[in-house]
Amino acid sequence: MTSTGPAPRTSGLAHWFPMLVLAAAQFVMVLDSTVMNVSISTVVQDLDTTIPNMQMAIACFTLVMAAFMLAGAGLGNRLGRLRTFRIGLVIYAVGSGMTALAANFAMLFVGWSVIEGIGAVLVIPAIAALTATNYSGRDRALAFGLLGGIAGAAAAAGPVIGGYMTTYLSWRYVFACEVVICVAVILVSRRIAAGPPTAVEGRFDLVGVALSALGFGTIVISLVKAGTWGWVQPRSAPFEVLGFSPTIPLVVAGLFVLWGFLAWESRAVGRGDALLDPAMLRIGSLADGLATLTVQQFVIGGVFFVLPLYLQIVLGLDALGAGLRILPLSIALFVASFAGAALANRFAPRLLVRAGVSVVILGIVGCVGTIDLQLDRVPFAASMAVIGLGLGLCLSQIGNVLQSSVDVSRSNEVGGLQGTAQNIGASLGTAMIGAILLSGLALSFTNAVQADPSISAGVKAQVASTTSNGVAFISTEEAERALEAAGVAEADRDPLIAAYENSQIQALKTSLAFVALVGLLGFVASRRIQRTVLAGPSPGAD
Repeated sequence: MTSTGPAPRTSGLAHWFPMLVLAAAQFVMVLDSTVMNVSISTVVQDLDTTIPNMQMAIACFTLVMAAFMLAGAGLGNRLGRLRTFRIGLVIYAVGSGMTALAANFAMLFVGWSVIEGIGAVLVIPAIAALTATNYSGRDRALAFGLLGGIAGAAAAAGPVIGGYMTTYLSWRYVFACEVVICVAVILVSRRIAAGPPTAVEGRFDLVGVALSALGFGTIVISLVKAGTWGWVQPRSAPFEVLGFSPTIPLVVAGLFVLWGFLAWESRAVGRGDALLDPAMLRIGSLADGLATLTVQQFVIGGVFFVLPLYLQIVLGLDALGAGLRILPLSIALFVASFAGAALANRFAPRLLVRAGVSVVILGIVGCVGTIDLQLDRVPFAASMAVIGLGLGLCLSQIGNVLQSSVDVSRSNEVGGLQGTAQNIGASLGTAMIGAILLSGLALSFTNAVQADPSISAGVKAQVASTTSNGVAFISTEEAERALEAAGVAEADRDPLIAAYENSQIQALKTSLAFVALVGLLGFVASRRIQRTVLAGPSPGAD
């Protein structure tokens, strides 16, 4: 029989066993997308598909999660947290199994982008809610610190795991292992306390689901496709708005839809069937916690967009080699998450979050200084570790900050908001940093070519015309083949390649510097986060 009340205070493994189960689920949820990112080229070959198709699959996976995260939280309030957690894992396992066995792109798209995404929107809010239900006081601070560390470590370790599996076995094994983990978690989940009943009366808010899905979905897909469509000047956009790219107009349209969603929910609260109570967003610590989380995810999305390009495209490392270079970040993040949870017993979360932001910015600045055509391993690894320490310190606090802002009965709703903020922040970071990187590359390359007297006037004119539509971020070998195919004289190729290589380094440095600049917003976003210690004594503690 499933427990419906708070878990009694125990000790040792018995007390922390629910946390281990929830952490395993958290690891799978985060690992999935990072593995697919490093396996794209191999998946394209195996399934006889294209890079644009795979990019669409990745975008849709993010889209499904962002669009329906609040709906998943709403179902958790009706079905119960633990039941929703289990149902979500079953759906996720089905999607992972279909992905592992995919015979073509359509099967992978349905299994990974759609079915796994639907499973994730049920599991992710439930993880946060069950953590808040099963632990309190210092134990809750430590539990959320562990979840933050697991999430960050999975994001950083994903390239290593995916790179190893793809290089030596098959990317399919990753998804097969996910099925095994999901089944194992379901079987042992009876040890998790379900908490008090969360039954919500009234009809399910289908209008709210539609409005939230349309609003968040429009924003996320616009951000994900911004690199292809262009931010202002249209490139490969499906349509134009008054001669401009549809990216910003669609983001604005999505914001208007979300405004309508909040207006609808304000009325639905009185009927008792609201998907989200807008009054929650007026709670200072909750609102600023979500804003801080969005900034942190922006930083993570930006860093993990730039670094693989540098390590794989510029330095020529394979997926495994690139993952190993990033591994110090993962290890430091995991360690700092535990340390941050312990420090929460003595220091207020706002202080720890702001300390973490400072350390992250310091690490990114150090990373900017190490990026060059030859990797300086020790300084680069040290910068990765510093970034990981800062992120771990931040992420160890946010879960507890958010859940401590409301009563435990609303933990599902907070979990939904948390998952939405994560997806919006990561999408925005990837899109904006990608746009800055490519535009910076085009500008730097064009200026370098025009300033080089050894390059002929005809080639300069050809470069100016070509780069007006953007420049691809490709390896030196690919650039050399492209120049040869374009009929560029051999005397012009060497200075063009040198200019392109230097422009890549400059663009990488500029985009990372912008990530650090956005990270500074963490100080503003965190202004109303709790200034008092949240990790009080745990029940039954001496």
